[in-house]
Amino acid sequence: MRMKLTVPIRYVAAVMTIFLIMLINRDLGMVGVASNLDISPFLQKTERIVILERVYLDGEISEEVVHESVQSQQDLCAKYDGWQLVDINKSNAIFRKNVDDISPLLKANGFFGVTREGVLSIFNGKPGQAKIIQSFFQIDIKKLESKKQEELFQGIPVITKNHYVEVLETFKPYSTNQKQRN
Repeated sequence: MRMKLTVPIRYVAAVMTIFLIMLINRDLGMVGVASNLDISPFLQKTERIVILERVYLDGEISEEVVHESVQSQQDLCAKYDGWQLVDINKSNAIFRKNVDDISPLLKANGFFGVTREGVLSIFNGKPGQAKIIQSFFQIDIKKLESKKQEELFQGIPVITKNHYVEVLETFKPYSTNQKQRN
């Protein structure tokens, strides 16, 4: 018994056309032409200036500038996963990250104290001799025990994030705005 195989003529024609094209290209030496194309401009890395902004609990913002060679914006964003892309153009990118800590400046040289007006503040150095970094709230100094008053006038060093929070919590009950909050 003989089976009759019916294949539409257009499929046969398509296969024959592909076969003929392959033969012609081989005979003319065109095999591998695509591999001879220069695609390096599409693979070149571009140099970008990347600015890394760290925003600390005390409001301080530090910037670190790095130079990166990347092929694409996606590669750059992948490298800084966990950072928020703030701005980007052909030569620069700015990433930002919120840091759950106080700034290195505060740890190194920050002191809690009070201004002449009685505002609890952090100074860049000893109170009265240095610039204010951050102000919080006005406190009623007369309600503080003399030891606490003296500590504030001399300056309480800011050592860690926990100490920062602890000092704020210690003096919050003495805020002159406390009555308005309740």
